[in-house]
Amino acid sequence: MTNIRRHFKQGQTYFLTHVTHQRNPILIEHVDLLWNALEKTGLNKSYHLHAWAILPDHFHMLIDPLELDVPNLMRRIKLIFSAGYRTKHSLKSGRLWQNRYWDHIIRDELDMNRHIDYIHYNPVKHGLTNNPFSYKHTSIHEYAKRGVYKKDWGCQSNPTHDGEYGE
Repeated sequence: MTNIRRHFKQGQTYFLTHVTHQRNPILIEHVDLLWNALEKTGLNKSYHLHAWAILPDHFHMLIDPLELDVPNLMRRIKLIFSAGYRTKHSLKSGRLWQNRYWDHIIRDELDMNRHIDYIHYNPVKHGLTNNPFSYKHTSIHEYAKRGVYKKDWGCQSNPTHDGEYGE
């Protein structure tokens, strides 16, 4: 039984990180199952997804819950993904996720922008690419279309971030 106390309030924006069990790199290979879980939990109905990045062993999301509280939403995403994964691989049991997840309440616009940048730079940080725009499984492409990022953003040799944000 956990004694973690989480504070959730309607109208707040949350940064969330979910990590696979023992950092098993299954998410990219099964990204369709993860998107299915996100859609079945009410994407754009129960919550709005501002930014996201899916890496082999974890994913980041920046969300506004509209109907569901965050703990139930996260539990449902993990359960739906796990059920699909087990069905696809003819498994009856087995852990796929770490027990908990990282959450952070977004405090202001600066905090939101830092977390969006962190999410979009994460594939570079983890050595999956040298250019965040060449990584497929991220919302950076939507932000670039809106002119939020210049095409050379994140391509510098040593960008700085003020924290680890749930790693």
